[in-house]
Amino acid sequence: MSLRIIFMGTPDYAAPTLEALHAAGHTIVAVYSQPPRPAGRRGLEVLPSPVHRMAESLGIPVFTPKTLKSEEEQAAFRALDADAAVVVAYGLLLPKPILDAPRLGAWNGHASLLPRWRGAAPIQRAIMAGDSETGVMIMKMDEGLDTGPVALTKKLPLSDTVTAGELHDQLSALTARLMVEAMARLERGALPVTPQAEAGITYAAKIAKTETRVDFSRPAEEVRNHVRGLAPSPGAWFELLHNGRAERVKLLATEVEDPPSAATPGTVLDDRLLIACGQRAVRLLILQKAGGKPLKVEDFVRGTQVPPGTVIG
Repeated sequence: MSLRIIFMGTPDYAAPTLEALHAAGHTIVAVYSQPPRPAGRRGLEVLPSPVHRMAESLGIPVFTPKTLKSEEEQAAFRALDADAAVVVAYGLLLPKPILDAPRLGAWNGHASLLPRWRGAAPIQRAIMAGDSETGVMIMKMDEGLDTGPVALTKKLPLSDTVTAGELHDQLSALTARLMVEAMARLERGALPVTPQAEAGITYAAKIAKTETRVDFSRPAEEVRNHVRGLAPSPGAWFELLHNGRAERVKLLATEVEDPPSAATPGTVLDDRLLIACGQRAVRLLILQKAGGKPLKVEDFVRGTQVPPGTVIG
């Protein structure tokens, strides 16, 4: 036996779940994904999403509507006669007629320990906030923003060195495994749900460009978490005055140290880029100039002199 599943997802994060459900023997009757988007440095090439490409490689039909609000789209969705919809980072709100169409409901794989970090950027926000753990939850969807009751949970401890990119890959694989388990239980009629807690609700807003700049006036631990939460993309950055002009430098890794003496936040304290913060200091470990490749600090300072006493930010 297997379920008839409509899979709804878009980015790299979601592709392993599609592949795992297919490998588990479920019938994926259709895949819904965001429409192809301009790509490349000039945006001249239009590429389908990672999930779209995965579906095509598996021989599954793909639909890319811009909205699911029209009666025509909703009728087409119902006509697929699915047992369940599986949603992982799809990117469109699902109206009630879509949620109600599958016989056994719509199920979402969400990368946080709900109700903490509902919304668009739970991976980045958990790291930026300095959380000690995160995880994946399989939730039965309702009309709210990640408000539905939870069926399965898997927790994951967070070290103070893991980056958003690394955590993305870990949680992506975990989501795939947990969703396969959830659909197996659903098929057996053994997937009870529990309402989310009323306390501890936080929202993971999409990362804005305006918040990617490093603020060295913050405590060093917060600076480190900010950098980790934005690495490798979009990347936290600071400006460095070099050869008479301001140059943007992306920061990909730092570590916290105690400074040898007090100094204005943003001050370079030694020749290996120890930077004073509002409290303590951060050592810049991996840096990347615009158009360049990531460099370890020893390679960076070999090509770019930043003498102690320089103020960056």
